[in-house]
Amino acid sequence: MFERSLFNPFVSTPQVMCKRVLVFLFLHFEISGHTMDQKILSLLENVSNAVGVYFLYDKDDRLIYIGKSKHIRTRLIQHFKSDAYREVRIREELARIDYEVMGDETIALLHESDLIKLHQPKYNRALRKTKFSYGLYMRTDACGYYSLYVDKIDPLKNEIVSFSSFREGKERLFAITERYQLCQKINGLYNTKGSCFQYQLKACNGACINKEKPLFYNERVNLFVQTTELPLGDQFIEVEGRQEDEKGLIFIKDGTYKGFGYCKKTSKSKNVYLKNIVLKEDNRDSRRIVKRLLLQMPNG
Repeated sequence: MFERSLFNPFVSTPQVMCKRVLVFLFLHFEISGHTMDQKILSLLENVSNAVGVYFLYDKDDRLIYIGKSKHIRTRLIQHFKSDAYREVRIREELARIDYEVMGDETIALLHESDLIKLHQPKYNRALRKTKFSYGLYMRTDACGYYSLYVDKIDPLKNEIVSFSSFREGKERLFAITERYQLCQKINGLYNTKGSCFQYQLKACNGACINKEKPLFYNERVNLFVQTTELPLGDQFIEVEGRQEDEKGLIFIKDGTYKGFGYCKKTSKSKNVYLKNIVLKEDNRDSRRIVKRLLLQMPNG
């Protein structure tokens, strides 16, 4: 009787609607060649598709993996569709899924980073690829100009800001070069023996042909670098909250990351902000995440 009501368009009880969703997911994965068993479908049933951090547990309730995503359920489905060795092992061992809605991707990244360090789940430890594989670095060329360039993260050097891919870094460097009227040639974005393309458009002051003195050019490079530093004083970066009437807060004090929290969207009180901040450790990973956010902001 229930199976007949499942496909009856005039029956729409919560139980039936839920089953319809499960059937749709099952058929979707059948068609795509990745059949998902009932266990996985049941585990996915109540998972949100919001921004947040998710936790995967085995049958002994041991935490085996922590991840973050802008769309939690969609990311989990990607896990379970994959034929990669690690994903297959996780799928075989999986017994429970939990998650936390974070509202904002940067807060989710910070929380994920803290929890991985705390719990060290075995399938996170097995990862060789870091979240940020490339960094923006600075060097001085033969003529005394500061040159910005994107390269793989070097643990022995401090990058100005980090990126998840070379492409992202290159796109950001183009934007920085344009905003601060820097030279595409000096920054390795335009290969030429003469002037760069931006100079022809009067968007470069001629450092590429030694027309602009290094002293004045380097001042603008330093101006950019300063914008990537964590600000002094008490600074609260406002981001999306977990609910409509809420906002997220990332707290920076005297150039140090201090933690994050949430408060009412209408609140403007520093005391309220401080009361709702959960203090966290300032480390290289957290600084990378926050500096990346600052670079993406309108005045970054």
